[in-house]
Amino acid sequence: MTTSSPSLDLLLQGGHVIDPANRIDGTYDVGIKNGKIARVEADIPSQDADRNIDVSGLLVTPGLIDIHVHTYWTRGLLTGGWGGSLNADAQFLKEGVTTCVDTGTAGWQEIAHFKETVIDKTVTRILAYVNISGPGMGEPEQTVANLDPNMAAAAATAYKEICVGIKTAHYWTQLPFDEEHPPWASVERAVQAGELCGMPVMVDFWPRPPERPYPDLILEKLRPGDIHTHVFARQFPIIDADGKVYDYMFDARERGIHFDLGHGAASFWFRNGARAIADGFPPDSISTDLHMGNINGHVSSMLDTMSKCLIMGMPLQEVIYRSTVTPAQAIRRPELGSLSVGAEADVTVLRHLQGAFSYRDCGWARMDGEDRLECALTLRGGQVVWDRDARTVPLWEEADEDYWEVTKVPVPIRRLWKKS
Repeated sequence: MTTSSPSLDLLLQGGHVIDPANRIDGTYDVGIKNGKIARVEADIPSQDADRNIDVSGLLVTPGLIDIHVHTYWTRGLLTGGWGGSLNADAQFLKEGVTTCVDTGTAGWQEIAHFKETVIDKTVTRILAYVNISGPGMGEPEQTVANLDPNMAAAAATAYKEICVGIKTAHYWTQLPFDEEHPPWASVERAVQAGELCGMPVMVDFWPRPPERPYPDLILEKLRPGDIHTHVFARQFPIIDADGKVYDYMFDARERGIHFDLGHGAASFWFRNGARAIADGFPPDSISTDLHMGNINGHVSSMLDTMSKCLIMGMPLQEVIYRSTVTPAQAIRRPELGSLSVGAEADVTVLRHLQGAFSYRDCGWARMDGEDRLECALTLRGGQVVWDRDARTVPLWEEADEDYWEVTKVPVPIRRLWKKS
C-alpha cells in the first residue's frame, strides 16, 4: 500500500486570519506550496503538509507593506551623498514587513547602482520611487537644473520591475522664491515625469502660502493616484479651529489623492492624526519613513506606527487593510498585500497585546492606549525569515542527531533563507 506525499510544504495552523483583500476575518489555516499560497481553509489536516506551525492565538496577515522608507545604504560609497539609509533585512523582517518602497533616495543617475548593490541582494522586497533630482536625495534637490522629467521617467521605465513612481521632496522650504527657484518647480516637474512614465508621484511637501499653499497641491497640482506623504505633520492645515478636518481634504480624497502617513522624525503629530481619524479621515496608507537618522527616535518600526493608529481609534481590521491592501494599490502592485491562492507567500504573524501602553509623537507628546502589535513570525516567499518564539524548531532535548554531534571542524551556520 502506498501513501501519497503531502500536498503542502508548510501549514500555519489555527491562527486568526485577517486578509482584507479577500474579506477573510476568522480562524483559518494557511497552506503554502512552492513559495505560494496554496490553501486558506478551516481545519486543513496536519498530514497534508511536510511541516506544521501552530499559530493559534495569533493574527495571520499578508506580509506588511511600508511604502515610505530609505534603504539605499550603499549610496554614500558611490557619490558621497546623503548616506543615512538603513539595512532593510536587519530592520523590516523582524517587524513583519516583507515589502518596502525606498522613497527617492536614488535619483535617475543612481537607480542602476541601487538595484545592483542593494535591491538584488536583499531578502526583503525593495521597490523604489525615482527622485526627480538626478543626483538623488539631499542638496541636489534644490537645484532646478537637476530636476529632469525626461531622464527621471526614462529611468523609471527602464527599471519598471522595481520602480513604482517618481518622488519630489525637500524643495526650497525657507529662502525667498526667485527666478531660479519657482515655487512649484519640483512638484510640476515630478508630475510631468509621472505623466511620461505612466506612474504615480509621491510628494514630500512644505506649504509656503501665498505662493505655494497646501490646498493648491492636493486640489490642482497632483493627479488622481498621486500620493501626499506626511499627511499628519505639523505644517499641514488639515484641522480647522473647531477640531474638524477641512472640507478640501475630503474633496482631494474624492478626486483620488492618496494620503500616506509617513511618520518620520518630524511628520506625525497626535493633534492632527487623532482628530482627523475621529472625524472620519484616516490615512490611506500607514508608513514609517524610517532611516538611520530616526530609527531610535519618535518612530521605531511599522508595528509601532500601526499600534499608534490603533490607539487613535482605527479598528484592527482597518489598520491591517491600510498596511497591506491600500499601499499595494498605491504603488500599483495589486498582486501584493493579500493571501490569495497563487500569490507569493509573504505572511506576517502578529501578537495583539492588550494592556497599558504609551506612545510618543514627533512633538514630544504622549498618547496612552491599550493596544500593541508585535511580530511573532515572518514568511517571505514561503520561507521563515523571522521566528521570535522559536515555533519552527524542536525542543533541544528532541533535536536531530547532528545537534548532539561533537565536532572539531567548523560547519556553516544554517541560514533561514538564501535569496535565489
